[in-house]
Amino acid sequence: MTGFEDETRWNEVLRQQLLQKLRGKAKPVGALGRIEDLAVQIGVATGSIEPDLGAARVVVFAGDHGLTAEGVTAYPSVVTRDIAKLVLDGGAGINICARAAGVDVILVDAGLLRPLAPHHQLLDRRIAAGTRNSRREPAMTEEQCQAALIEGRAIDAGLGHDGVGIVAFGEIGIGNTSAAALVAHTLTGVDLVKLVGPGAGVPPLGLDHKLQILQETLACAPINAPDLAARAIETLRQFGGFEMVMMAGAMVAAASARRIIIVDGFIGTAVAITAEALHPGTLDHCIFAHCSSEPGHRVLLDYLKVKPLFELGLRLGEGTGAALAIPLVRAAEYMLRDMADLPGEHPV
Repeated sequence: MTGFEDETRWNEVLRQQLLQKLRGKAKPVGALGRIEDLAVQIGVATGSIEPDLGAARVVVFAGDHGLTAEGVTAYPSVVTRDIAKLVLDGGAGINICARAAGVDVILVDAGLLRPLAPHHQLLDRRIAAGTRNSRREPAMTEEQCQAALIEGRAIDAGLGHDGVGIVAFGEIGIGNTSAAALVAHTLTGVDLVKLVGPGAGVPPLGLDHKLQILQETLACAPINAPDLAARAIETLRQFGGFEMVMMAGAMVAAASARRIIIVDGFIGTAVAITAEALHPGTLDHCIFAHCSSEPGHRVLLDYLKVKPLFELGLRLGEGTGAALAIPLVRAAEYMLRDMADLPGEHPV
């Protein structure tokens, strides 16, 4: 029997133990609906029928994209840094959602055009002053791509030292819906037309212009790689943003450490697909918080055959939806660990 078969068998045994444990809780069988499904996923992901997830943290990666020079966005790149500063000042959307969930926010400068002033909530991990224009050349060098992956893994290791077991990932990066569409299309084969949406706002020249630029970008950079992991790295190098690559590295490390990953919107879902290609099994640790109003997001969720926890018409990014999902993850954790059991025989 192979190691993979052993792990699959063990996970199934654990799943049955978790289901039995839930049947014995002080409630009608299935009465907590999706929270019970979430509890089973958390139990299998952590390898425990009584998981203790520790602290929760929101980590927001920020980076600029050279592709914005092609008119694919409604806003200039300077807005990325403006929003990042708001996060550090405590007044951005993610701060509000994280405050409601009772968790702290860390901002990572993965590759802003201009650095930010030092701040206790800022991790300066700048790889470069934004990516290059992927319509004209690869977004980053091989060395930059590897450096971003390594930094992402190191950031997750730091979370482990802080006792974090739940990590909600977000991103800030004008132009990154374009990068995410290119990455997702290349790794899934989903029609690019279905993945291209307005992002932060419809570009001045319209969505047709955005689609045309992305089609031309793909045509100029065919991806040839010997295996899926190499294909994922080359795709990130050609089209990704530093914030996306760093998030992918952090997701892979979080899954390896059996942490719970809460995925936010369209960009985060594209990154999760990439992380799975880099490290199969990463998706088992991913909880998809919501379905955003970015049209490509639902397409990717359908591709993965996953059902998000809620749908509120969110499209801000920053990890806002992921932060709002943290209390649901906590409820599932506490149900397994703290909810009273029924006396006597458990219902079947």
